[in-house]
Amino acid sequence: MAGPRIGAGERGGRLRGHLSAATLLTLLSALLTCCVRCAHCAKPSNIVLIVADDQDVQLGGMTPMKKTKALIGDAGATFVNAFTVTPLCCPSRSSILTGWYPHNHGVRNNSLPGNCSSPLWQKGPEANAFPVYLNKHKYQTFFAGKYLNQYGKKEAGDVGHVPPGWDQWFALVGNSQYYNYTLSANGKEEKHGDSYETDYLTDLITNRSLRFLDDRSPQHPFFLMLCPPAPHSPWTAAPQYQKEFVDVKAPRDGSFDKPGKDKHWLLRQPVNPMPNSSITYLDNAYRKRWQTLLSVDDMVEMLVKKLESIKELNNTYIFYTSDNGYHTGQFSLPIDKRQLYEFDIRIPLMVRGPGIKPNQTLQAPVLHIDLAPTILDISGINVSSVNVDGQSFLSQMAPSLRNGTTRPFFLVEYSGEGNPTTDPACPRLGPGLSQCFPDCVCEDAYNNTYACVRTLNSKHNLQYCEFADTESFVEVYNLTSDPHQLENILKKVDPSVLQVMNQRLIKLQSCVGDSCRDVK
Repeated sequence: MAGPRIGAGERGGRLRGHLSAATLLTLLSALLTCCVRCAHCAKPSNIVLIVADDQDVQLGGMTPMKKTKALIGDAGATFVNAFTVTPLCCPSRSSILTGWYPHNHGVRNNSLPGNCSSPLWQKGPEANAFPVYLNKHKYQTFFAGKYLNQYGKKEAGDVGHVPPGWDQWFALVGNSQYYNYTLSANGKEEKHGDSYETDYLTDLITNRSLRFLDDRSPQHPFFLMLCPPAPHSPWTAAPQYQKEFVDVKAPRDGSFDKPGKDKHWLLRQPVNPMPNSSITYLDNAYRKRWQTLLSVDDMVEMLVKKLESIKELNNTYIFYTSDNGYHTGQFSLPIDKRQLYEFDIRIPLMVRGPGIKPNQTLQAPVLHIDLAPTILDISGINVSSVNVDGQSFLSQMAPSLRNGTTRPFFLVEYSGEGNPTTDPACPRLGPGLSQCFPDCVCEDAYNNTYACVRTLNSKHNLQYCEFADTESFVEVYNLTSDPHQLENILKKVDPSVLQVMNQRLIKLQSCVGDSCRDVK
């Protein structure tokens, strides 16, 4: 017997029900695939890194920069415990570019023999700098300003050497200048004179960065690194700012003009109290430094306005920092950097960008070697696949974007630089010194070579430093009770604490990559 017939309507109904389920699964699958593809294809955030030259934070160096504090700091995060890992321009900038401690990138000081922009640097660390990764990740990259102190010299590849990773390149040949300098403009020599309208370097950096933003491809993210000369010597302010701060003097509190009686020999040799000629000189330098920074403040304002006008501000992270700190009269040292003390190793650091809540003040210590991994993290590159000594601090600024941990201690290291012959300004002290003043005060020497472990957490605020000299000198400071580092407490500290600090220092001095973050 024939079975019951299925009517056309019933058959159609069952078929429709079956197709409806299949269609739903297909649609869900397609939707998920689309979401993944959309997330993958969404343009990563843009990034701007501004690096000032020798700008302190301990002695009021951010005071002139009201626009910068409002447009970056108040609009995002301010790190009150930011440090350079070495207080000198070339090794510090090399650490920014690589995310490596100096003992790993090998740049010891500002000289070619010290590996500053040397052929050895170019073949090794420079080829692994973070802009290389960004460029491979389809970022449009732009550089303008001071790169490394020996960049562009004939022995270092001349102006034709453009480091890998940069699409647009406008780098200063040599050390900071405001007028009468040479640029490498995408590998070609570009001479500049003394006209404010066309040559003032801070404004030139600003104008070319704005032009780059107008000419960029909207389909790809961009990375700008802007390195103005301010407030480095020769402290030439723009004409409109040369009469500002006429009554400003260097601060007289803390360690100003204090004797360095229990410190390394280089700190024991300055005349104390300082002669009036030195004080007048450092006060003039202090005032002029502030004047030069007003043009950097304008740079930040114009950059933010441009990003807003091209509708990219809300998708751009802006970092503001300096390569190292500075001193003006501390421990009777007239002017310079290179020392292990807070005024030379602390730096400004402010960041604004997507996911960063405004008006944040963050206490956790952050280092220059953390900039590279943080920028790579923002770009979407897996930081664990890149060999860096630092760590991303994106989690601190924007916890919703990343999880992360802070470090309880870190390394600061420096290799002293001296002249092989006697310095004419200071013949009685013999050879091996440099950066000497007429009053026979020298700011550096070959054996001004040290390594410090800095502990900074909720329980401890300590610094332990060892010098590589004939004295094997050691300095120890409790910055909770002595924030100005006036007293070396080496002889008062429990020997077991000194032993722990020494062992940490030994491990940090030889660390590479992950081991720099895992020292106990």
